[in-house]
Amino acid sequence: MAVRSFKPVTPGQRKKIIGTFEEITHTSPEKSLLKPVKKSGGRNSNGRMTMRYMGGGHKQMYRMIDFKRDKDGIPAKVTTIEYDPNRTARIALLVYADGEKRYMLAPNGLTVGQAILSGTGIAPEIGNSLPLGEIPLGTIVHNIELRPGQGGAMARSAGTYAQIVSREGRYAIIKLPSGETRLVLTTCRATVGTVSNSDHGLESDGKAGRKRWQGRRPRVRGVVMNPVDHPMGGGEGRASGGHPRSRKGLLAKGYKTRRPKKSSSKFILERRKK
Repeated sequence: MAVRSFKPVTPGQRKKIIGTFEEITHTSPEKSLLKPVKKSGGRNSNGRMTMRYMGGGHKQMYRMIDFKRDKDGIPAKVTTIEYDPNRTARIALLVYADGEKRYMLAPNGLTVGQAILSGTGIAPEIGNSLPLGEIPLGTIVHNIELRPGQGGAMARSAGTYAQIVSREGRYAIIKLPSGETRLVLTTCRATVGTVSNSDHGLESDGKAGRKRWQGRRPRVRGVVMNPVDHPMGGGEGRASGGHPRSRKGLLAKGYKTRRPKKSSSKFILERRKK
């Protein structure tokens, strides 16, 4: 995993930094695991814009990822490491002993030809998926379930990982990438290792056109709008602003937006770092 910069022969390449794709072993995806992605352009069924700054972008096909890893006891062989336009991490194509093919999130250190397993009573090696109750304390994990059988929901982005700190009865204490520490049932599954493409945070688009290829239109700051368009708009020169808030008036940057009586709050031992 590395990044490369370019000679500034054009304005767009002056600050362009992208990944090297050296870990990619196959360029065409498995057709049986594809389904089309319909782009809405931010419009609802009536054709009205309900989400701003969306539209355009390159045509994409969705890769169906196995976040559950519920094919227990059947060994799988890693055949390819591939690029996925729908996420920051790389994905790996698994071929199981019974012939079934599935995609999974590729962790750092996963290689083509490697055999991996999922289920109970297996070794906590890179790429294996097993319950939190069977993973040694201090192990780095990703793709963690919030509820048993739900499928991985936490620590799925490029380069992210969580750490199993301790166990108390039915719960494991997990330190998440945000710094939050929370309780998760020991029957929930996680995959051992760190998510691949850890240098993704070093990348830089270099020009606005790359954002347009990704389907993102130009975003306008609230302070340059008129008072009728945004609570932070208006004023002579740059005198506008006030406390940061959304277009609908909801405070931001320091104001707590989480519901105080949310049922899952009892599982959070320490909030994320500010």
